Parts: sequence; structure tokens; C-alpha cells
Amino acid sequence: MCVECGCGSQGEGKMGGRVLPHHHHDEGDHSVSHESHGQEEGGGSHRRISVEQDILGKNNRIARGNRDFFTANGLLVLNLLSSPGSGKTTLLERTIGALGNKVPLAVIEGDQETSRDADRIRRLGVPAVQINTGAGCHLDAHQVAHAVGELALVPGMILVIENVGNLVCPALFDLGETARVVLFSVTEGEDKPLKYPRIFRDADLTLLTKADLLPHLDFEVERAENALRSVNPGGEILSLSSRTGEGMEGWLSWLSVRRTGVGTVPDLPA
Repeated sequence: MCVECGCGSQGEGKMGGRVLPHHHHDEGDHSVSHESHGQEEGGGSHRRISVEQDILGKNNRIARGNRDFFTANGLLVLNLLSSPGSGKTTLLERTIGALGNKVPLAVIEGDQETSRDADRIRRLGVPAVQINTGAGCHLDAHQVAHAVGELALVPGMILVIENVGNLVCPALFDLGETARVVLFSVTEGEDKPLKYPRIFRDADLTLLTKADLLPHLDFEVERAENALRSVNPGGEILSLSSRTGEGMEGWLSWLSVRRTGVGTVPDLPA
């Protein structure tokens, strides 16, 4: 569990003259309780790390403010989650190329260090804000609210939050997103949903990525899908390759349906 969230200074932002969700950063909002316990039988010891209830409670209150703002302004906001190297940024690049200039997009990038991913997105002409979390292993609603204030958002826009690569901590923190999308690379092994059920259980959509590598791997798609359905029976599953474009039409169709569901906006290009 993380010990530092990396939040910056507090403040408000505006979109088209409307005030962004206001929130207070109280002293100790993001602390984590570390409780050491005595010796177990056999001479061993263990440390229990627990996230205090009020931490998630305060995060969730800010997330509700974010969500109200996003909904009121017709934004489709995606929380993109995965382990490191599953292809989140590459998927964004391919998506931006497919949508062209017909659909407004903006991106919030979360990484412990560097601005490499945000730089990749900006080179494609899409506005991106980089959040570096330092020792933190997830983004939270407070950080997202600040980042939103740095973006020129417009109604009908798709805002993608690329979370820190991690299958554990990001699952706990609501950011106010419209939907959660989890990338599950075929290079990771079919059992990841069983080992890390929380992040897959809450996914609106799971993308099996790097599908072009399947002929070279001992990865059984049916086993992976069964594992996903065992923890999330109602979640959608799509397979794609950002490198070859295989399966991208399904992803773009899903975006179109979700985008029209948040307000009266034009359909995505076919």
C-alpha cells in the first residue's frame, strides 16, 4: 500500500466560465496507518498496513464533486488502469489517430516520475497534464480535480485519466470517472483476475491487449475470460492490438456508445 499520494496545492479551476469542483485538503487527509504487531509463533513477525476509513471517505466526497461536474458538462471520463507495460499509452496514441480531429480529447497522465507519457500525447496535438506521484502508487480524486483545472475542457470531450501502472492501489480510489477500463495484457498470464480481483471486479470494460502476440504465447483466451467472468460477471470484455489495429473497431464502438450516454453529442466517426 502506498504511503504518499503526492497531492499538490489546493485551488479551483474553471471550464467555460464554470467553477470546477471545490475541495479542501485537510491536514492528514491522505495519511496511511501502519500498525506493527508482535512476534507470531515460530519467531516470525508481520506488519498490517491498513487504509483508514476516513481517507477513502474524504476521497469519495471529492470524487462525487468531480463526477457531478463531469456529468453536468457532458464529459466522458475514463479511468484507464493496468499493470505497467500493458499498453495504456500506446492504446491512447492509436485511439487519437483513429478519432483524428473529429472528437475533442484530453488526457491526465499519472506516473511516479518523468513526463514521458504526457509528452507522447502532446506530440499528437492532444492536451495532457502530467501528475508525478513520487512514492505514491495511484492517483486520487484530489489530484484529478487539480489537473482538470489545467485543461481547457469542452462539453462532449473525452477525458482519459491514465492511472499509475499498478493492479492494487488504484482500484481503491474513485476519481469521479464515468467508467473504469482495465487493460489486461496477454503477456501477463490468464490468472491475473484471480490474483488481483478488486481491480477487475470494478471494471466496466476489460481490454485484452497485445492480441497480436497470442500465436507466440501459451495464453488461453478462454481461460482468461472465464477468470474475468468469475470475478466480474457483468463486465464487458474486448480483445485488441494497438500495434496492428486488430479489434480497434470494437473499442471505438464502445467509446461511441458511452459518449452518447453522457449527453447529446455527435457520434464518433466510423
